[in-house]
Amino acid sequence: MTVKKFFGFLALMLCFSCYEVERNCSDFRTGTFEFTYVENGKEKTARFTRTDNYSIDYFDGKIDSSTVRWINDCEFILKKLHPTTNLEKKPIHMKILSTSKDSYIFEYKYAVNDLNRENRTERGVAKKID
Repeated sequence: MTVKKFFGFLALMLCFSCYEVERNCSDFRTGTFEFTYVENGKEKTARFTRTDNYSIDYFDGKIDSSTVRWINDCEFILKKLHPTTNLEKKPIHMKILSTSKDSYIFEYKYAVNDLNRENRTERGVAKKID
């Protein structure tokens, strides 16, 4: 590699290493949001309203509520208020990965690892509608 190519490569790497993902998580701490998900091969839309302490979910004609415990500006734990199964009793760890003007990309997984089950991390996009 020539010196010219080396310095060109170094300059290119410096430009990309300076890029920082936008994360204005406090803008999405509360409000009403929508997101789409796939269930049994069919795309569906869900809506939820989040306050500092609660999340009220509206999906498939049902209403469900969870407590919200913020870990930091971009991460929180959801725990269902009235779980009907053992799986619903498990808290969910939510993390906001990046934000834009009116939406954010998030990932979630069970907050407690189960030794008998793989703890998959899923991703989604929530759009703020109010």
